[in-house]
Amino acid sequence: MQVFWICFMFLTLVSCNVQCPCETAELCKQITDEKDFEVYVFDVGNKAWKSYDWSKVTTVAAFGKYDPELMCYAHSKGARLVLKGDVPLSEIVDPAKRAAWIAEKVDLAKKQFMDGINIDIEQEVAESSPEYYALTALVKESTEAFHRDIPGSQVSFDVAWSGKCIDKRCYDYATIAESCDLLFVMSYDEQSQIWGDCIAMANAPVNQTLTAYTDYIMMKINPKKLVMGVPWYGYDYPCLNFSQEGVCAISKVPFRGAPCSDAAGRQVPYSTMMKQINSSMSGRMWDEVQAAPYYNYKNKEGQVHQVWYDDPASISLKAAYVSTLGLRGIGMWNGNLLDYSNNPVAQQQTKDMWNALKPNHEKER
Repeated sequence: MQVFWICFMFLTLVSCNVQCPCETAELCKQITDEKDFEVYVFDVGNKAWKSYDWSKVTTVAAFGKYDPELMCYAHSKGARLVLKGDVPLSEIVDPAKRAAWIAEKVDLAKKQFMDGINIDIEQEVAESSPEYYALTALVKESTEAFHRDIPGSQVSFDVAWSGKCIDKRCYDYATIAESCDLLFVMSYDEQSQIWGDCIAMANAPVNQTLTAYTDYIMMKINPKKLVMGVPWYGYDYPCLNFSQEGVCAISKVPFRGAPCSDAAGRQVPYSTMMKQINSSMSGRMWDEVQAAPYYNYKNKEGQVHQVWYDDPASISLKAAYVSTLGLRGIGMWNGNLLDYSNNPVAQQQTKDMWNALKPNHEKER
């Protein structure tokens, strides 16, 4: 009986044959307290997490290989570590298969002493289709199962930057929001569908980004269910033509019905851009309309490239509205994209990016 209670207390309903990998069994207890303000970090593996600003982090979504050391450390800081949940929707239209997938994820979370799940399904869904209803049911049933079997656990769902069928993702956003603990709004890749001129533009223009939150709230979604996602990466576009006004024409790469998309460029980590910008042909420039920085450079063949990204200035402008709109918090894709080396310049750049998530005041451009 005594052994049973030790397992119950320290392993939080996980079977006794699963050994806690932490220095103390206390660190294997799930984090159950709800934070007033979420700073939600996606981690894609390796050990970058050792350099995160843990004074801010509240939840880490593990999108890389499971790292028990990260779990122990996150718990020592009072932060959650949650699973990634991804499945082809065609596989969970059948309620039995859906239940099996959910049971598997709950079991995995228990075995790894994790604190919930982030459901990341970015597939095309037509309104009122079988997949539409299956997705809504998946979120509801996952939340019920996690809350029942891991009391105090967190279930989040990733949504596009806009709820207006962006990328043909016509989900039942309001019902999904009602079902789970929070929605992580991926306020980036906003040029995934370019309907106008095929030119390089900001990854996440400020006004466009903020308008989408107003739209979500108008769907009767509680602002306290919304976490604002910001990008710690940019897009490098090869210019087919570079005008005297600095407009970069890009190749036509269609995506889900749109004639052009950001797939004409490539994603670049913030750390890479900061190493390149000083040797670029323009240096950092600022677009007043999109409220975003960019720069131009020439490759070895002499072709002009235009790089659009977010930095502390543009992120702070968006982050200021988290409080204004009463959102649940802020987060980024992804925590690994900064330079965590000992270089003094990089250290300051990294510090500024973390601080931009919770600005005390609007930073100077």
